[in-house]
Amino acid sequence: QLQLVESGGGLVQSGGSLRLSCAASGFSLRYYAIGWFRQAPGAEREGISCINHSGGSIFYGDSVKGRFTISRDNAKDTVYLQIDGLKPEDTAIYYCARGRSDFYGMCPLTLQDGYEYWGQGTQVTVSS
Repeated sequence: QLQLVESGGGLVQSGGSLRLSCAASGFSLRYYAIGWFRQAPGAEREGISCINHSGGSIFYGDSVKGRFTISRDNAKDTVYLQIDGLKPEDTAIYYCARGRSDFYGMCPLTLQDGYEYWGQGTQVTVSS
């Protein structure tokens, strides 16, 4: 069974940092682009970052540029999302997703579409 599992969320104070992790079960992440998304209460899911299979191409949404850093360690088969300078508006469930197989490890043209297999998410809550 193909699964993605996110971890690392929690409750933090404004200005704090978290590092989220995305691991896979049933396949190896190293051949795929991985995207991070978030969904705040009452809001639509927002694509926030993508990293290609090698880590050589990285993209961020405008709302997270400068504070979020995506990276991957293919030896550990894990993708990370470092979040610094957390703000209350960052409160959301954070998900990772695998880029479509027919993209051959490249990020989709947009942060919002082109993904298959999603994790269950990890909750990030930022207190003011």
